[in-house]
This record gives sequence, structure tokens and C-alpha cells, in this order.
Amino acid sequence: MKLRVVWIGKNKSMADVCGDFGQRIRHFIPLDVIENKAPRDANEKKRIEAEGEKILASVGRTDFVVALDPAGQSYSSRTFSEFLDRHMSENPRDIVFVVGGFGGLSVGVKERADLLWSLSGLTFSHDLARAVLLEQVYRALSIINHHPYAR
Repeated sequence: MKLRVVWIGKNKSMADVCGDFGQRIRHFIPLDVIENKAPRDANEKKRIEAEGEKILASVGRTDFVVALDPAGQSYSSRTFSEFLDRHMSENPRDIVFVVGGFGGLSVGVKERADLLWSLSGLTFSHDLARAVLLEQVYRALSIINHHPYAR
């Protein structure tokens, strides 16, 4: 099993942080990060649909898709680590974490998702949400592997 993170647009302000957590995650499990170029359409609905098509093209038919969405399930770090541990132990499907563009996720991506996950009740910039996502994945893997970072 491996992890994949798919997002729309370049990660500018938090690129170093995301790169650091990506390397840390790779000590535990293979990780691919896919940055899809943001479509340039003034019509928000069309842009969100175009982003959704790019995201779905990056997701395999059998992947377990976790889409970040404000209306999704919220987890504590410990509960998220239990979810990830259970999935890695019982389910051979790769996990794909999806972060949409600034307009949110298309209906198609939400329907394809196996799980909608809310990182927080707070609103984050997309760059910060990416960093928080990768930090939480690393924290969960640290908890699972009894690594001191999780303390």
C-alpha cells in the first residue's frame, strides 16, 4: 500500500514545510504528491468541474479516496491514526488524499470519495491545509510506529 496526495495548484508559501513532511512520511510508507495545474476559467462552476476532472484522472479505480471537505468527518489525531492503522492492516487499497482548489471540490470528486474529512472547523488557506494534512499523516504514522514525534 502507498499514499498519494492530489491537489490543485502549486504549493508556494508552504512548499518547504510540505516537502519536509513528505520526506518524513516516506520513512514509513511510499508517498506520491501530485500537483495538478489550476484551470484558468473565470466561471467558478466550470473551474471547479475542470479541477474535478483533473483530480479524478489522478485517482485509480481501486484507490481509497479521502477528500478534504469542511462538511466532512472530523478526527482527533489519535482517532485518525487508528483509522490509518486499520486501513493499512485490513485494506490493500492505496489511500489518496485530495485537496481541491479554492472554490472547493466538484460533486464528482465528493461522490467518488470513500471518506470526506474535515481537518478543522477553522478555515485554512490551501497551502496551509496541505501542510496540516501532511503533518497529520506524519503524526498518525508516528503514533502507529511509536515514534517520539507523536508525544
